[in-house]
Amino acid sequence: MSPYFLSILLGIVEGLTEFLPVSSTAHLRIVEALMKIPLDDAYWKMYTVVIQVGAILALCLLFLTRILDFLRTFPEGEDGRHGWLDHPISLTLIAFVCTSIPALLLRKWSERNLGSLTAMALALLIGGIVMWAIDAWSDSRDADTTHVEQMTFGQAVWIGLCQTLSAIFPGASRSMTTIAAGQMVGLDRPAALEFSFLLSIPTMIAATGWDLLKEIHHGSAAGAVAHVAMNSQRWMVLILGTAVSFIVALGVVEWFLYWVRRHGFAIFAIYRILLGLAILIFGARLIGA
Repeated sequence: MSPYFLSILLGIVEGLTEFLPVSSTAHLRIVEALMKIPLDDAYWKMYTVVIQVGAILALCLLFLTRILDFLRTFPEGEDGRHGWLDHPISLTLIAFVCTSIPALLLRKWSERNLGSLTAMALALLIGGIVMWAIDAWSDSRDADTTHVEQMTFGQAVWIGLCQTLSAIFPGASRSMTTIAAGQMVGLDRPAALEFSFLLSIPTMIAATGWDLLKEIHHGSAAGAVAHVAMNSQRWMVLILGTAVSFIVALGVVEWFLYWVRRHGFAIFAIYRILLGLAILIFGARLIGA
């Protein structure tokens, strides 16, 4: 198969799934298995890390005005009632720290024990059930927090700790864990979704940077001049995938915001459940799960 076609396919999958609560990790792993991409291939391992940059840039562009407003009003906030610990920027960083420390401590264990497609299928299935139940429960009651500016220190800590689940259990989905966690502590759907997007920016930048550093360090430790031998074709394939991821993510985030405000998360929960069941039942025969 043409590496350019494969790059477009993976870029579309990354852009489509990175910010939806369906797990981009699981979807990329499924496509890699279907396309027979070796999991130990250094170039494609690096590729799946780098194309996330396209999705990150898309989100930063879409939220640029909102982020600049937060920076302009830090730390008092637009209403002048905030401080260093309850401004949206502070709460985002607090949640990020609460995610990072446990995730780093447990990452190696997770990679050794939970990296299979079967484990990801279980995470998709269980996460879908949990997400559906929490969204239905949240929809039946009045939310206490309808804007991220109303969030508290405790809510940010809780959401950050819950996001750790997505780092420990591939397939759980960073978006799913943060949205469901937000709804559990009183955020309505739009507020939970917006904070999930804000938190994803430092989380994805840190995770992508960490993965790239690991690849570089691994190559140096092995005594290689360059861990991944690059040529003009490989650079073009990488740039193409990143660009496709950027373009697709731009459209997906806008659509996701529109959909959730009107219909909620049930459709994504159902999709997760069906996909998880399909992998558990047919995965071994179709893709070697």
